[in-house]
Amino acid sequence: SAHHTEVLPTAQRLADEILLLGSEINLVNGAPDPTAGAGIEDANCWHLDEEQIQEQVKQLLSNGGYYGASQQLRSMFSKVREMLRMRDSNGARMLILMTEQFLQDTRLALWRQQGAGMTDKCRQLWDELGALWVCVVLSPHCKPEERAGWLQLLSRWDKLDVCPLEEGNYSFDGPSLQPTMAPAPGSEEEEEVAATSPRHTVFGRALLAGELHWNDAYLQRILASDSYGPSLTGSVGGDKPTFDPQGRPLWLGEPFPTACARVDTLRAHGYPRQALRLASAIINTLRLQQRHQLESYKQQKKELLQKGSTCITNTEGWVGHPLDPIGCLCRALLEACRLEEETLTLYPDSGPEKRKVAYQHVPVPGSPGESYLVLALEVALLGLGQQRALPEGLYAQDKVVRNEEQLLALLEEVELDERLVQVLRKQAGLLLEGGPFSGFGEVLFRESVPMHTCARYLFTALLPHDPDLAYRLALRAMRLPILETAFPAGEPHPSPLDSIMSNRFPRWFILGHLETRQCELASTMLTAAKGDPKWLHTVLGSIQQNIHSPALLFKLAQDACKTATPVSAPPDTTLLGIALELGLQVMRMTLNVMTWRRREMVRWLVSCATEIGPQALMNIMQNWYSLFTPVEAATIVAVTGTTHATLLRLQLDTSRREELWACARTLALQCAMKDPQNCALPALTLCEKNHSAFEAAYQIVLDAAAGGLGHAHLFTVARYMEHRGLPLRAYKLATLALAQLSIAFNQDSHPAVNDVLWACSLSHSLGRHELSAIVPLIIRSIHCAPMLSDILRRWTLSAPGLGPLGARRAAKPLGADRAPLCQLLDAAVTAYITTSHSRLTHISPRHYGDFIEFLGKARETFLLAPDGHLQFSQFLENLKQTYKGKKKLMLLVRERFG
Repeated sequence: SAHHTEVLPTAQRLADEILLLGSEINLVNGAPDPTAGAGIEDANCWHLDEEQIQEQVKQLLSNGGYYGASQQLRSMFSKVREMLRMRDSNGARMLILMTEQFLQDTRLALWRQQGAGMTDKCRQLWDELGALWVCVVLSPHCKPEERAGWLQLLSRWDKLDVCPLEEGNYSFDGPSLQPTMAPAPGSEEEEEVAATSPRHTVFGRALLAGELHWNDAYLQRILASDSYGPSLTGSVGGDKPTFDPQGRPLWLGEPFPTACARVDTLRAHGYPRQALRLASAIINTLRLQQRHQLESYKQQKKELLQKGSTCITNTEGWVGHPLDPIGCLCRALLEACRLEEETLTLYPDSGPEKRKVAYQHVPVPGSPGESYLVLALEVALLGLGQQRALPEGLYAQDKVVRNEEQLLALLEEVELDERLVQVLRKQAGLLLEGGPFSGFGEVLFRESVPMHTCARYLFTALLPHDPDLAYRLALRAMRLPILETAFPAGEPHPSPLDSIMSNRFPRWFILGHLETRQCELASTMLTAAKGDPKWLHTVLGSIQQNIHSPALLFKLAQDACKTATPVSAPPDTTLLGIALELGLQVMRMTLNVMTWRRREMVRWLVSCATEIGPQALMNIMQNWYSLFTPVEAATIVAVTGTTHATLLRLQLDTSRREELWACARTLALQCAMKDPQNCALPALTLCEKNHSAFEAAYQIVLDAAAGGLGHAHLFTVARYMEHRGLPLRAYKLATLALAQLSIAFNQDSHPAVNDVLWACSLSHSLGRHELSAIVPLIIRSIHCAPMLSDILRRWTLSAPGLGPLGARRAAKPLGADRAPLCQLLDAAVTAYITTSHSRLTHISPRHYGDFIEFLGKARETFLLAPDGHLQFSQFLENLKQTYKGKKKLMLLVRERFG
């Protein structure tokens, strides 16, 4: 370490000198011993390039946004752990350098200033940093002055404003492990008020670890030996028992997470056997505690079940805890059972799929019939199944979910043999009977962390061995109590498809995620129960009782339908019926909440009913009003239910096919009556092939016209009638539409302009009689001069009744000066005069040119009358007199018209 940058050249020089016979090194008596290293008592201390580490961490933190940076920082933490395991004193030094750079991260001050939380990746790195410091400070072999130095640094960092706080309101002096720890489950325990708790930073746990020591004589005895003679059983000093009834050691008087931190520290510092001994003692204590809890619950069970609610016995859970106690124990135990890589090569990989990590049963010394693998499974299930309150804060809640997934990923690596299946069955039974101490207990605290993810693992693992137990456990876990108190069973969910109801549950940031997990558990059960009607109906009941999000119910319905209809096998009718039942429930829940997903849902429901058969399809058509809006029923249900593809799929005979058609037509007519605006046209289209139904639909439109059906809808139906070859009906509807219309003098671009021109063209093609009847309607409805003159011009171009639909023929075109067009001409002239006066009242010089063009068009219309020239001259004179003040405009009028 004296000249680290010159190591290779120095080594090369020494090697060269050794090979030279006359070199100084070969002339000295006694060759150097190549195996001599540092003294046995010396600390391992390699050179540490401090500047490089500082620069690297700084660089990686500044690139914090990208995934690779946090991965590299994690590998640096792993390097620290490796150094601790090798008892290299540079491990702590490297951690100090990293911590200083972490605290200099410029984002810390920014996040604090903005009151924003740090990013998830960054938060996880800080958690790991805090946990590593616990391992360093708790070192079983460091010198007192070293520990004092670390604590001094930690204390200084802890006081910095930018130092991140620990999230989740976890206590720092939780209940200690006791063999009989069982507070009365019904007792009202006051929860700690967050506001009164002191400020705890991520270094708080490490500072606390500074107060712990390893010189307890009993602890030393646990760590030193695997065998305990009968003389050691019972109590050792004082009155606290130190061995369980089987004579196995217990570790009492310390909070469970703290005790597990000791296990992690022993592992981290290269004491794996001692770590296992302490882990076993902790698990013995947990087992004893669990036994006493069960006994205490049995005595109060009746009273608790009558009460129907419970107080939480664990205000803080072990899964998601900053010290990750369950993870520490599991990893220590599994590490002892892991088969070495060399052994694994004896079993070559059978395929590309992910191979499970190979574990073997390693016996626990002093505990006949026990194995570390059994202990790992047992403690993981104890932690995962613990009834506990959801912690405060988004990150702490995310951490619960993440930690749960990490533990289950560890368990899924373990191949379950007969011995482990027995452990699973026993633990599952204990979880079901565990009362308020278990998340699977009969009575739940309102804010308990749900058990869906853990239950899904247990269900899948137990199903091949004990299906009855698997279903009982999974069905018990379907509950989500925080929602039960908000929506009593059977009441509709007030929110639409959005399952994250943060406005109702501001504390439950991860509610959406939890609801998704609940849905996944239900889906797993439905898929597994395929072919078993008893369990299918039980699962359906649980879904209807516990799942409140329409989006998730719809997903379940889709999944069930897919599972029920495999490509190469006959469908499972029970499961199909359940898919339809769930779909109908979603339809009812979202009927009054319009959402972009409704169309997709309605289409799916029709296809699902089609899979079941014609009766199911007709049932949803007959009960449409409780499931669909009139538009959905008329445009999607009735139409999709009678398409060629649907009829082909159903393979119906003629009479059954007609029955389905009749049902669809009845549905369409009911919708048209309920919502004629949007459903009249679809109803007419659907009823085309049935005369009486078509007549009924047409009558509904006529009745609706009297009841205020708008002109736009009437014109649309009128055009449809013309298209179907029913011009007189089209004409009738067009006149009804015109009667409702009013186009003012300045509405040249009114949306109905094209409809009016079409109606005029239709009446002209039908003949003089129809044209005469429509003229008064046009005069009453339209006050726009250019429109009136346009209609007049079109009607004078050809003789009426000569169109393709004309029944009666006229000899020659109509004259504008004779009835029935003379009334229209008068109206057009009057409109031009009125409009001119209106425009001149507020005209500005930049519109003079437009006005002159307007007068030009007016003159063309005036000239259609026999005395039109005279009329127009009088009109101009009137204008010149009335508006003589607008000299420039009048000059333009004289220039153009004289």
